[in-house]
Amino acid sequence: MSQDPCPLYDPDFERGLANRRRMLGDAWVDQSIGKANSFNAEFQNFITRYAWHEIWSRPGLPPKTRRIIVLSITTALGRWEEFELHARAALQGGPEDRLTPDELREVLMQAAVYAGVPAANTAVTHALKILRELGYELPAADPGSVTHGGEGRVGRSGTRPALGYSMREARSGMARHTIVLSHALGCDSSMWDALANSLAGEHRVICYDHRGHGNSEVTAGPYAMQDLAEDAERLLAELDSDPVVWVGLSMGGMAGQELALRHPERVKALVLANSTAGYSEAGRALFRERIAQVKAGGMAAIADGVVQRYFSERFREARKGTVESFRRRVLATMPDGYAACCEAIAGHDTGARLAELRVPTPVIAGAHDQATPPEMSRAIVERVRGAALAVLPEAAHLSCIEQPAAFEAEVRRFIRPLAVSTYM
Repeated sequence: MSQDPCPLYDPDFERGLANRRRMLGDAWVDQSIGKANSFNAEFQNFITRYAWHEIWSRPGLPPKTRRIIVLSITTALGRWEEFELHARAALQGGPEDRLTPDELREVLMQAAVYAGVPAANTAVTHALKILRELGYELPAADPGSVTHGGEGRVGRSGTRPALGYSMREARSGMARHTIVLSHALGCDSSMWDALANSLAGEHRVICYDHRGHGNSEVTAGPYAMQDLAEDAERLLAELDSDPVVWVGLSMGGMAGQELALRHPERVKALVLANSTAGYSEAGRALFRERIAQVKAGGMAAIADGVVQRYFSERFREARKGTVESFRRRVLATMPDGYAACCEAIAGHDTGARLAELRVPTPVIAGAHDQATPPEMSRAIVERVRGAALAVLPEAAHLSCIEQPAAFEAEVRRFIRPLAVSTYM
């Protein structure tokens, strides 16, 4: 019994065909291959081998990234038939390579900058058509009320002193916790941008500027740490916040201690980074000296010394651009507000009251921190029941900047077992 000759088996074609089916779906590929004829069969063979195997089989980039590249290039070139094909396939892809509508929007937002607004505008029109065809709900929205995804909703408190703040809602749509990130002396809420954007995947994140800093009001000094704690209480009340996970670094940690002691109903957990329960007389004298320097010579008189304490020598050498950015931030701080906050730090003393804390309190220190050495963190741990200490080996005072991954890992390790918030 005779048999038909075995058709040619081309491994590269078969590999490309498998990739093509995986990324575009069987229905489209079957339709495309089924329409092949004597004129275009060679072209179908060519693109299957050349594009779908030679490129899509390469392991150097994940398939999801390659989807984004194709969407970007087809937008830039105005190849709308190809754009629609790949956009539809991306929205219907598998778990590892599917793009969400939010991710597709980000591709087109970036394309507007690099490929031009007209091209991105047309791509948005095509994308909207595809989203509706696939059954996505697209409720009406006011362009004037949208927020920047990397900054959140920006505002200023209605009570005095007015505090500048930003609030990032959980991208998952349901927040596990409300997290407050409270900054260090001479900084502002932008020092938390990377951590805030990461945590906002699951949590509602509030960042704010202490009085005398950033976008917050400068009032007449001196300040007391109790004033900074009451500022936070007023802001959380205005934002109608549930009890928060407070993450405070340096002065932010001191304000968090006061808030938790004065308003325990506001704080469900307290992360204290590079902070202290109070300074010795010698330490307070250093802050009084710094106040005198600022009053005599402005922020330029102390800026270099401040950033030297912020970062380890190794980091200052390796990341000069980052260090200079923080130096500019110090220089931009209003001298009166800075000096008044120095008064608050010099007068800060919670050591005798820390035993009253009844919330989980992990403590983070930097091994090279000269401003609040690890011994100060250990002193907090000794006074707070159940507190635990993590020392980051390659960090100085601004540990969240110098060792961001390690800092975030400690915060997440602590937050993970906490009871889920009721905030929705």
